[in-house]
Amino acid sequence: MMNKPAGTSGLKIPFLKKGDKIAITCPAKKLPNPMTDAVALLQSWGLEVVLGETVGASYHQFAGDDELRARDLQRFIDDDSVKAVIAARGGYGTIRIIDHVNFNRFATYPKWLVGFSDITVIHAHLFANYGAQSIHGQMPVNIPDASAYSLETLRKALFGEDLSYSFDSHAHNRSGETEGIVVGGNLSLLVAVIGSVSDYSYDGKILFIEDVGEYLYSIDRMIRTLDRAGKLKNLAGLVVGGFTEVKDNDIPFGQSVPEIVIEVVKDYSYPVCFDFPAGHIPDNHTLVLGRTMRLSVNENQVTANYNKVD
Repeated sequence: MMNKPAGTSGLKIPFLKKGDKIAITCPAKKLPNPMTDAVALLQSWGLEVVLGETVGASYHQFAGDDELRARDLQRFIDDDSVKAVIAARGGYGTIRIIDHVNFNRFATYPKWLVGFSDITVIHAHLFANYGAQSIHGQMPVNIPDASAYSLETLRKALFGEDLSYSFDSHAHNRSGETEGIVVGGNLSLLVAVIGSVSDYSYDGKILFIEDVGEYLYSIDRMIRTLDRAGKLKNLAGLVVGGFTEVKDNDIPFGQSVPEIVIEVVKDYSYPVCFDFPAGHIPDNHTLVLGRTMRLSVNENQVTANYNKVD
């Protein structure tokens, strides 16, 4: 393993072009339906699609046992004809296999790895060890319900086209202008990898977080865990995406997600943006993790622009 210092641009990943091969694998939960829609979409972009063994596999809640899921991911990492690997879905299970996958070939011949939610483990591992970019965006299981715009942002990211977003500001936003490498993903998984070989420094970065189906008290605990671990103090900015299907106890917690976050980071001066359209939502805008973004937050509008890539 390279142990590339986090934040360095150690790997230049080639963007896709028509005729390239993209693989679908399932490193976590098993699939409820065939990948018909995903295959059709990717083929419409001019890509050749290869399906892994895990796409049709089942072992309890997983897409095959740990050995199969690790082997399937390893196969596509080691296959130089495959230019991108997209996780079919999240759920749970990636943390069970990440240490059984050898990324030596990736370090020499890097490729795009795509997904969100449970796939945050892979994003973190690639950035922590190789300073590598990866794509946080829609996955095949979500395609039937995904907005056309969200899918177009995924295509743009894969093919190296410009990505810039603008939307109305949230009442709890904290204004400011900043620039930094975007890191993060699913809050639960970011907490889960703290102290592991997949962990990295957040200092000087724009942190993105999202989650689904969590209790408010649990969100509070996880945000405070990040802060106690020194993750939030020296950020360049904080981007809070979708926190969906949030639950509460019989005795209400008493704070919303924005109120929880703002209370924890109140003594820090960086801009904070809420309701960024990314996460477990149909309009899941693609983020390129590991790439520098310019973020502007004011009382009326938020704009996010990635530095132009060659």
